[in-house]
Amino acid sequence: MIPVAGANEIAAARERLDALRRMVTRIYIGPDRIVDLLLTALLARGHVLLEGVPGVAKTTLAKAFAASLGCSMRRIQFTPDLLPADITGTYVLSPRDGTFSLRSGPIFANVVLADEINRAPAKTQSALLEAMQEKQVTIEGDRFELGAPFLVLATQNPIDLEGTYPLPEAQIDRFLVRVSVGYPTHRDEVSMLRTHNADVPLASAVLSPDDVRGLQSIASRIHIEDDLYDYAVALTSFTRTHAKVALGASPRATLNLIQAAKGAAVLAGRPYVTPDDIRELAVNVLAHRLVLVPEVEGDERVRAQVVEEALSKVGYRRAARPV
Repeated sequence: MIPVAGANEIAAARERLDALRRMVTRIYIGPDRIVDLLLTALLARGHVLLEGVPGVAKTTLAKAFAASLGCSMRRIQFTPDLLPADITGTYVLSPRDGTFSLRSGPIFANVVLADEINRAPAKTQSALLEAMQEKQVTIEGDRFELGAPFLVLATQNPIDLEGTYPLPEAQIDRFLVRVSVGYPTHRDEVSMLRTHNADVPLASAVLSPDDVRGLQSIASRIHIEDDLYDYAVALTSFTRTHAKVALGASPRATLNLIQAAKGAAVLAGRPYVTPDDIRELAVNVLAHRLVLVPEVEGDERVRAQVVEEALSKVGYRRAARPV
């Protein structure tokens, strides 16, 4: 039986996470919740989709977060002419000895920044599917394991902009959270001007790959009651039967919701998950996975409204325990 994370482990984890948060917020100036969602995804071993119009610091945030982790990082600029082999790598012939050797692609890194992921067509986007779910890639029939930790930070512009391709449902479902990055407040924008007007601050590593793996191990050992499993399943089941939803949240979404809630518990300094952890993350974890009926398909607000309706109508009830 795996031991539950102890109070000392949680306290040490919070210190490291606070240092990571401080480093990121030196460069990215915006809502604290956005940074906390990235920290939650990191602890839950999940991937993040940052969505917003151009110029709202999506890439700046992703680069600052990746640099602060002290892990290997590669950036892929998605374009319409990008090929799958440009992501995974390919075998190349050596003219000198007539043998093939692997030229590994940028997917072989701890943190992969997929910039403007919806600028490339679905064929190229699909090169990430196996890596994001199974932490491996297959090249010419050969399987290669990816190192741990492995995190994809993807940015995208709204899909109705010119020259963008909607992400397929299978691709969307592999992102633990979608984070909407909007315009900054007046105060934040003024602060950004002060910070970035002259020398742009750079992020330095405050963690190492071993530190990240240790934090993820602690998050995986957070205690969760069986009642909360029932609650999470009830929430995702609600989306599958909603009149405005053609395809509801998958079982992978339910699992991701539980994993994210464990990460949120670590950020809060608790060795156990509460119903509020699940409720506070439900929209970010579930809404982007819903496929709506044609009548409301283009209205992004409906996805969040469906999850919010589930939260209001599905109650959490602690089961009676035998005395």
